[in-house]
Amino acid sequence: MSLKSPTTLWSQLFQQHAHSGLSLQGKIRQMLVSAILDEQLPQGEPLPSSRELSAQLRVARNTVVLAYQQLVDEGYLVARERSGYFVNPEILGTRVSGVASLRGEAVPARSGEPDWERRFVFRPTQQRNIVKRANWRDYPYPFIYGQYDPVLFPTADWRECCLKALSVLDIHDWAQDMILRDDESLVQQIRTRVLPRRGVWAGADEIVVTVGAQQALYLLADLLVSPDTPVGIEDPGYPDARNIFGSHTSHLVPLPVDGDGLTLSDAQRACDYVYVTPGHQCPTTVTMPLARRQALLRQAEEADFVLIEDDYESESRFEGDPTPTLKSLDRSNRVIYVGSLSKSLAPGLRIGYIVGPAALIAELRGARRLMLRHPSAYIQRAFSLFLSLGHYDAHLRRLAAAHRERAEAVLAALATHMPDFRAVPIAGGASCWIEGPSWLDADALARLAELQGVLIEPGSVFFMAEPAPRNGFRLGYSSISLDRIEPGIRVLAGVARELQATASGATTIAAVTSRVRPAA
Repeated sequence: MSLKSPTTLWSQLFQQHAHSGLSLQGKIRQMLVSAILDEQLPQGEPLPSSRELSAQLRVARNTVVLAYQQLVDEGYLVARERSGYFVNPEILGTRVSGVASLRGEAVPARSGEPDWERRFVFRPTQQRNIVKRANWRDYPYPFIYGQYDPVLFPTADWRECCLKALSVLDIHDWAQDMILRDDESLVQQIRTRVLPRRGVWAGADEIVVTVGAQQALYLLADLLVSPDTPVGIEDPGYPDARNIFGSHTSHLVPLPVDGDGLTLSDAQRACDYVYVTPGHQCPTTVTMPLARRQALLRQAEEADFVLIEDDYESESRFEGDPTPTLKSLDRSNRVIYVGSLSKSLAPGLRIGYIVGPAALIAELRGARRLMLRHPSAYIQRAFSLFLSLGHYDAHLRRLAAAHRERAEAVLAALATHMPDFRAVPIAGGASCWIEGPSWLDADALARLAELQGVLIEPGSVFFMAEPAPRNGFRLGYSSISLDRIEPGIRVLAGVARELQATASGATTIAAVTSRVRPAA
């Protein structure tokens, strides 16, 4: 294959990287590196001259020259005087030969494989989990919770902090293996800027940074929970917390929830640990009042159990003074506090933290070291700058205003189009819990609504007991624009009316499915 003549070859290769988000020079460089490492360029054949390639790709010649020169500097290409540019044979010299690659070569049939079904000691894929479409952005009405909204993301501010974190002095700090440590500046920001807003005061040795709140819960379960440890879980409650603790103990205790959050009963007295979401109960979003929080703390002391407080969405409250956290009321070190920094910014950043007694934090650092050493030190430093420059507080204010507006639109649309459905009043956060009429099967509603471009989250997965109540579902509004809320709920109401006919026997699910056509 000659590399100098076929325009289509280079055009096709270039198109594969057309949407990479890089500059033209970066795209050309990426195209060439991929072609070299995928062995699409034969040895000994010169690459097109910079003039030829620039003409074929319709870019400036200097752009190609710079890309070629960078690849020469990094050893991918060699420049031979009066001959041109060639692939450096040493680049592929360290590869194992004779191994089937990604180029379509046949993989030999395997024999004598282990019986993996017999070897699994834990099957997380068989747990009941919240399921979200990976392509949720392709749906016109995505009422899903916990996703990033590009409209609300402070792109310029975050980019500024990422660039500052790439200064020579900052790189010197975060590029090393920190082993047990976290970025000291981030810990300082958490203890002086983030926690005081929640009434929590902690020393640097009482905080550990985690890869999101979920890793925080997993670390706690790994360290504190044995196969027979009784752990109380709100019911309904956070499925991932239930699954995390359930993977460590066979003794999960369902704890009922009412309009004020976790109820006080004798059930938790039999627990060693109680997981609770008092700020915004998951999934009902209700807030536990101060009197019940104080009573729960007294009960924990009397019965000698430890509270694991997940204060997710703590920063997002629309009205009234924030209720003190359990941790802020704790006088006996009986509350382990779990928080998240990235949930309100971008979940993909994965930055959470645990606040607890110094002895516990030391052991958590040891457990984290065995798992992944520490969260990305670069992301920690960028987040520290984001906090210290005031961007985080400004973002939270903008986010609360946007979420308040969307919450009001959700409640207004529900009142207009779905008056028989009860919405729990929204005081903050980014979701709304809906209880439908007794005839409602929310799982069927979700399946049919998806055909019309509406994504909702059925509520049965939040309940521990099976069969779970089927008439509840969650509407998230963090990822849907304001102008799509009312039309989306109008479409959802139409699907619900079709589904109601099946409950009364007037039609069948199959008939409804045939009438509910996929949205364009």
